[in-house]
Amino acid sequence: MELVTTTESLTKLCRSLSNDRFVTVDTEFMREATYWPDLCLIQVAGDAVHGLIDPLAPEIDLAPFFDLMNNPAVVKVFHAARQDIEIMVHRAGIVPHPVFDTQIAAMVCGFGDQVGYEAIVRRLAKAQIDKSSRFTDWSRRPLSEKQLAYALADVTHLRVVYLALKEELDRTGREHWLREEMDILTNPATYRTEPEDAWRRIKVRLRSKKQLGVLMEVAAWREREARDKNVPRSRILKDDALTEIATQIPQTREALGQLRALPRGIATSRGGDALLKAVATGLALDTKNLPQPDDDRNEMSEAAQAAAEVLKLALKVVCQQEGIAPRLVASTSDIDALAESDEADIDLMMGWRRELFGNLALAIKRGEAVIGFESGRVQVIPSDQKTRRDR
Repeated sequence: MELVTTTESLTKLCRSLSNDRFVTVDTEFMREATYWPDLCLIQVAGDAVHGLIDPLAPEIDLAPFFDLMNNPAVVKVFHAARQDIEIMVHRAGIVPHPVFDTQIAAMVCGFGDQVGYEAIVRRLAKAQIDKSSRFTDWSRRPLSEKQLAYALADVTHLRVVYLALKEELDRTGREHWLREEMDILTNPATYRTEPEDAWRRIKVRLRSKKQLGVLMEVAAWREREARDKNVPRSRILKDDALTEIATQIPQTREALGQLRALPRGIATSRGGDALLKAVATGLALDTKNLPQPDDDRNEMSEAAQAAAEVLKLALKVVCQQEGIAPRLVASTSDIDALAESDEADIDLMMGWRRELFGNLALAIKRGEAVIGFESGRVQVIPSDQKTRRDR
């Protein structure tokens, strides 16, 4: 099993694949020691040809592959495409299109929230995947025959999975549901990461907007440092160090040095100076322009909490009836937001999600529908229908 290691052989492969209606794609990468993922292998398969592309080969230019990914006449099929696409955005500045993500399609088709690729392959392709090579070092050369066989199997089985899921989507008329999700997946904004938004990834409860301002600035500093040095964020500072800085707000080297979560010596280093500068910048932010920190937000009222519980049950009932994964329709935060406000600006109240459950959720809140038993099954029933039945 040979790797594609030259631009000439890659051009030939991609020229052949460009004549197909769709190609299946997967990547193997390493990112344990870096900020940006290191692309180590690309797998592609079409109707008649397939290939394993070595992006680490010294005599290869990946431009023909990226041209194929950018070809609007060929559907690019991935499973869990987000990280694969992120790599292509970073390496070539392109978002593949059009795209079909079999993980999302499987959720639309009722395979559940947590179903893995191996389970889908067993069910739809009637094949077994040897997972023993999954977490091997893909950057080492030469790759073993076992690694190459595993990598190729991912994209050859994916062809069968794609065709089966597409047939099911056509049968159920849900293709437009998936299309809405693919529009998000292929939107360049999905992969735009701004250091100013890095604080949102950090789980911490803050008491004041001053603390939030400090967190925003120190998290942005860490993000820029990690990106510029191409190292994991935790290599610069761990999350608990950022949260301690945000809650304690140190403004001198002495105060910074007393924080337990920070590495020894950082207070007197260049990094310590940068952190103190970020703290000062955070304190200087206009609090009127900052969002409310978690601890300043009003807790959900008892009525809203009760409504949320009813809506979660209704979501489960509807998704069981429709054969779709609840997590794809609405998150817990979506349900909580809708329980508090009919005007909540959430994904649940847009597009196919609103069509499937959002409008029904509003009807339940307004007493226009109830959860009850009908024909021995739990169902969501229009309240006037239940009233007539109970008479």
